[in-house]
Amino acid sequence: MDIRALNAARNYAAARPATEPVPGSGQGIGDRLGEVTKDFAETFREGEQTALAAMVGEADTQSLVQALAQTELAVEAAVTVRDKVVEAYQEILRMPV
Repeated sequence: MDIRALNAARNYAAARPATEPVPGSGQGIGDRLGEVTKDFAETFREGEQTALAAMVGEADTQSLVQALAQTELAVEAAVTVRDKVVEAYQEILRMPV
């Protein structure tokens, strides 16, 4: 094999964007979206448990504030993604046929 072809293949692999799925991983967009949804739900669940623990005096104020901040960040991220999806859908609808 030519050394130039080997270098080109190595450079291509290094330049592949981080957002692109790894070839052969078998994980599609649906699988990744499912994982993100589970993480979102788990963040909500942990925040709720911490809030309940703080109400009965089992959790300190710092952990409550941290859990609320994480939950707020998760909601803001979900809203941002939703807005981007709606914006992309509206762009598609505006395209001439």
